[in-house]
Amino acid sequence: MKYINGLHFNNIRGDIYGGLTAAVVALPLAMAMGVASGVGAIAGIYGAIFVGFFAAVFGGTPAQVSGPTGPMTVVMAAIFTQYTGMFPDDPAKGAALAFTVVILGGIFQIIFGILKIGKYIELVPHPVVSGFMSGIGIILILIQLGPLMGLQGNPKPLGAAMEIPQYLQNIDWSSLLLGIGVLTIVYGVPKLLPKLNRMFPAPLLALIFGTLTYVLLMSPGSTPIIGDIPTGFPEFHLPVVDMTLALTMIASGLTLAGLGTIDSLLTSLVADNITRSQHKSNRELIGQGIGNTIAGFFGGLPGAGATMRTVVNVSAGGRTPISGALHAVILLAIVLGAGTMASEIPKTVLAGILIKVGTDIIDWDYLKRIKHAPKAGIVIMLTVFFVTVTIDLLLAVGLGMVMASFLFMHRMTQMQVEGIKSFSGSEDAHHLSDEEAKILKDANGKIMLFHLSGPMSFSSAKSMVRRHASIAGYEIMLLDLSDVPSIDFTTSRALEDILVDTIAAGRRIFLAGARPQVIAMLEKMGVTIHFKPGKIHQNRISALLHAQKILHEEILPAKG
Repeated sequence: MKYINGLHFNNIRGDIYGGLTAAVVALPLAMAMGVASGVGAIAGIYGAIFVGFFAAVFGGTPAQVSGPTGPMTVVMAAIFTQYTGMFPDDPAKGAALAFTVVILGGIFQIIFGILKIGKYIELVPHPVVSGFMSGIGIILILIQLGPLMGLQGNPKPLGAAMEIPQYLQNIDWSSLLLGIGVLTIVYGVPKLLPKLNRMFPAPLLALIFGTLTYVLLMSPGSTPIIGDIPTGFPEFHLPVVDMTLALTMIASGLTLAGLGTIDSLLTSLVADNITRSQHKSNRELIGQGIGNTIAGFFGGLPGAGATMRTVVNVSAGGRTPISGALHAVILLAIVLGAGTMASEIPKTVLAGILIKVGTDIIDWDYLKRIKHAPKAGIVIMLTVFFVTVTIDLLLAVGLGMVMASFLFMHRMTQMQVEGIKSFSGSEDAHHLSDEEAKILKDANGKIMLFHLSGPMSFSSAKSMVRRHASIAGYEIMLLDLSDVPSIDFTTSRALEDILVDTIAAGRRIFLAGARPQVIAMLEKMGVTIHFKPGKIHQNRISALLHAQKILHEEILPAKG
């Protein structure tokens, strides 16, 4: 028996193992992202619990596992720094405002789902996604360089990059050596010991190795550690709103919602490819929104569909929401009983794990193919990448979409312009019948067939008018729209300009083959009033025969 969101109990064994494995992977990553955000390790775990559980239960991607991700952590770090920086004398208020933004982001995601915006994410071109994800990966690496060396990191990527010389001058060698050991594990184990990695994921091995090394072999205080973290069920917090910052908070919430939407649905596509299934994008947004809203109430980091955890879950046998929900329940059990054990984890260990996450986010596949990629796509990718790293994440995506849209319009315009043809008898017109071609040839240039094909839009309107203006010598123009499925307002106005110019020059004009929706648009815009009765024909041959008759009976005798 099947239920909502692909829930069934026919795969319970695989779902249990998938949930357990995903929780093992999620624990170190959630803690690392909590620390990286500036909020604290426990916030990362709370985010994994609430987003992971509610997104699984109410979402639209059955096998997906959700929680704090690299992109969401980067944005949350900026938001947390922004709002706590506004109230240096009252950091608690700044933190409360930041978590209110998380709640707003979740509510906006729910609204996105209700408005069915999810389907539009599939329209984001790959160069935009590639530049964005690679930029996020670089940001994550940059802000973890300081903690990897045992130093206080800069949460701003450009600031972290500028401080690299200072990092190198003040390296804490014990921290760096421990971090290098962690990097060796997270990069080496998956490649060299794949069987071990399947049993004990590399991030967990790195966490255990780094913590035991510090506890057993290093002196207390020799490297920065997480420190005490709360245990027990998280406390409920009411949202805090500062009316003077209302617009700023809404903008921040939209940033989180937009990023979470893109991040989640990209992971949903990955899950579809692995499981040969089809996610429900709008339902997924509602589930993610519910999870983020509740996470904000309990001081948890915002999250999204997590690619690594989802892949691990599916590989271990998880196929239904049971695995994603179980992973969250296991994390909750850990928080309720093992919080004190996590206090000894060195920050350099978490930094090493996150640097690996950052390199995984970078779109290496696109970079390998960049020599053969279209130049326009490369420009878009690099623009999005640099804007992501240097200015703003959402601005980068918006700018990339605008550039991609203009590129698409340019290509569509070229196709539409190529579909604008004029025939007067001497040209080779394969789409004309022998009878139609003979009528044009016999007219000796006096009848001109102005043929349009494909959907005509505003982008080609000026080209259409220019093409018509360059044609001379005809007495009758036949406007052939038989191959035009649709037109827009601008195109209808351009056609009206052509009609008015033709009539003003003392020439006759016919309309042929216009489809019902095209005729409806022309009538709505008042274009059809320029055609005299009997000058609108359902097909091209009828219009040509009528034009031939008028040419021989009225025009040529009058001029002879």
